[in-house]
Amino acid sequence: MKITFIKPNMGLVAGRPYYDRGRMEPLTFAVLAGLLPADIECVLYDDRYERIPYSEVTDMVCINVEIYTARRSYEIADRYRRQGVKVVLGGFHVSMIPDEAAQHADCLMLGDAEEVFPQLVNDFAAGRLKNSYQGHFPPRLDGLRTRWDIFAGKSYLPLRLTQFSRGCPNHCRFCATGSLYQQTHCYRPPAEVAAELAEQPHDFVFFVDDNIVAQPDAAKELFRLLIPQKKRWIGQASLSFVDDAELMDLMKRSGCAGLVVGFESTSPENLKQMGKNCNMHLDSYAPVIEKIRDVGFQLWAAFLMGCDADDTASIKKTVQWAIDQKFCFAAFNILSPYPNTPIYGEMLEQNRLLYDKWWLDERYHFGDCVFRPARMTPDELTEICFWARRQFNHPVNIFKRAFDFKTNAKDLWSLATYFAYNPLFRRELFKKHGMVLGYQHK
Repeated sequence: MKITFIKPNMGLVAGRPYYDRGRMEPLTFAVLAGLLPADIECVLYDDRYERIPYSEVTDMVCINVEIYTARRSYEIADRYRRQGVKVVLGGFHVSMIPDEAAQHADCLMLGDAEEVFPQLVNDFAAGRLKNSYQGHFPPRLDGLRTRWDIFAGKSYLPLRLTQFSRGCPNHCRFCATGSLYQQTHCYRPPAEVAAELAEQPHDFVFFVDDNIVAQPDAAKELFRLLIPQKKRWIGQASLSFVDDAELMDLMKRSGCAGLVVGFESTSPENLKQMGKNCNMHLDSYAPVIEKIRDVGFQLWAAFLMGCDADDTASIKKTVQWAIDQKFCFAAFNILSPYPNTPIYGEMLEQNRLLYDKWWLDERYHFGDCVFRPARMTPDELTEICFWARRQFNHPVNIFKRAFDFKTNAKDLWSLATYFAYNPLFRRELFKKHGMVLGYQHK
């Protein structure tokens, strides 16, 4: 049997497929391939930079669907189905709105696949494929064998992706993870993760966990095991780790180079609207950031723009604050309500959404505001968010932010990484802005 995995692209830039130079390994497919016996052939095609060979013989196609790739995912799925190939759709978007995805699939993989994907494949081989399979919740994550060889010959950024834990104890009102996992968090046995990484030649690792420090004792166990490997790693974390001196020390000794942190906003009103409880207890970000700087971690800050307390002046103030903090990177994401999250339901009830399904609407372009903000017009929010990205990533500001000798310039590796990735991300943000989703347009 042959299974074809496909990582979809987002859409078109100036009439041509978007070529993502900042792409990372699509870890999902390496995990799925590792669940299957060796006699099943698994191939991966990454639509972000290579053509999909539709004429190549395959038995089943599996596509991971995200909200920004949903339109393109359905185009690919429909084409394969017209050729008589069975298509399985999975991923966060499918789990959030299965009725939509079911129109483009022979089978849906809902929730976490680890415990049911092998059964799905066996059922297909026996000619009894079901319309959908529901993953166990929370999933059992022991005994996984990631098949990184599926990326052989592919072109990705030079870092290895892996996952220690899944879910998040927080339930931010804008977050799909919180809606799906309902404040639960589970993790793989630390020894299994450490042993897997020890076999890898990559010295730079990205943990894709939603919150790698959500269960501190388990995280500490993992970090102790990573210390002898002398790798560098980055991951996503809530700010709770700064209250645990032992945890911070183990993070540093295990090779933590930086952290992706959702600051989201400097406004208490916005944090309350978001339900960002893990940030609301802080009187100020200043002492927290200083603790992180003292340890030497680079910060990759995320902000969500367009909540009800935001206006153009407050957003400009936030951007200047982020520059002054000398964050290594910062993402200024426009609030785009995800279906079946509390904020989406609230805006739907208030008749504030501009599109029925913005992720499928031909009028939508990447970076557009999709709702009516409280203190701006939709166009004003679109424009100020693009301004925020341009301003933070202006060459002068990239240069100014570099020389923080506790973080970005603390050693040659950190400074080289800073100057390697900042220009790359700057180019990509300009290229993506205004992209149309999907390839097929009237």
